[in-house]
Amino acid sequence: MPFGIKTERRLGQDIMNKVKVGIVGGTGYTGVELLRILSGHPNVEIISITSRSENGVRVDEMYPNLRGAIDIAFAEPEVDVLAQCDLVFFATPNGVAMKMVPELLQRGVRVIDLAADFRIKDVAVWNKWYGMEHACPDILEEAVYGLPEINRSEIQKARVIANPGCYPTAVQLGFLPLIENGLIDTTRLIADAKSGVSGAGRQAKVDSLFSETAESFKAYGASGHRHLPEIKQGLAIAAGSQVGLTFVPHLVPMVRGIEATLYAELSSEADFQAIFEARYINEPFVDVMPAGSYPATRSVKGSNFCRMAIHRQPDSNVIIITSVIDNLVKGAAGQAVQNMNIMFGFNEIAGLEQIALLP
Repeated sequence: MPFGIKTERRLGQDIMNKVKVGIVGGTGYTGVELLRILSGHPNVEIISITSRSENGVRVDEMYPNLRGAIDIAFAEPEVDVLAQCDLVFFATPNGVAMKMVPELLQRGVRVIDLAADFRIKDVAVWNKWYGMEHACPDILEEAVYGLPEINRSEIQKARVIANPGCYPTAVQLGFLPLIENGLIDTTRLIADAKSGVSGAGRQAKVDSLFSETAESFKAYGASGHRHLPEIKQGLAIAAGSQVGLTFVPHLVPMVRGIEATLYAELSSEADFQAIFEARYINEPFVDVMPAGSYPATRSVKGSNFCRMAIHRQPDSNVIIITSVIDNLVKGAAGQAVQNMNIMFGFNEIAGLEQIALLP
């Protein structure tokens, strides 16, 4: 459902107190998206934005879209400064947050990590997929997985939030109602997902050059992608047992957006449309479209929505769910702000009221 129908069901109330916020790693796409959203948030004061490479450079010099909205320069990530914050967002590469988080927690600062440092509970699995030793496995155990649609009550009390990945958000939200109601064979799940180029980050890479991606479409990570164990972990919790999942991501020639087409074999018959609508009726950022609809990535561009629809072909035992998000918003910065709102008791949609951009 759109905003207007569900507004009165939001959690929390706006309050006048402002949360002091810091952002570590403010120069990437998720960092600037955080700044765009937080600059209009009624309950936030941004006191530090860090970048070692751009130390001293004004934020609006690098990102002119923030002129008049952000009046601050990038600074070195100093713990003494960040310790003055109530909350610190990490929009950094994998492996950075885990080195700074322990000291911030000791000094009473809460943390939302937009990278993968705290998403996977099994330390050995994390070490294998991310190619390094985890620096603080005790905090990994404490961290709450920040998918509000399943962990809202835990998020409210958390000191550390592991913000979900973009693909895992679109895939899990699409499968959850079916798994929670025991309607599918969870040993044979398939997620065929596509992402825009911004999902690869802002660093200069040959594979994301315009001449490499324009007018082209390819799969990658088919032999194993880092988001695979994260998705399987979340779905296994919902199922109460291990799941079998084939996950293949693709790169498509657009800037923003993720589309996930999900397939599962049915084990029971039900009114699937009614089940999805009931599951998400009170979720402010999940829109279950009429059966047979085709949610498009442009319908969520710049917004914090996940839109989905249900399909089933004639004489088929396979249910098909199509799920779309903006990888930089519900797949990253927007979901992080949604988590912040829950953590601090703000209106859950505060700062996230943006309608998707069209065309």
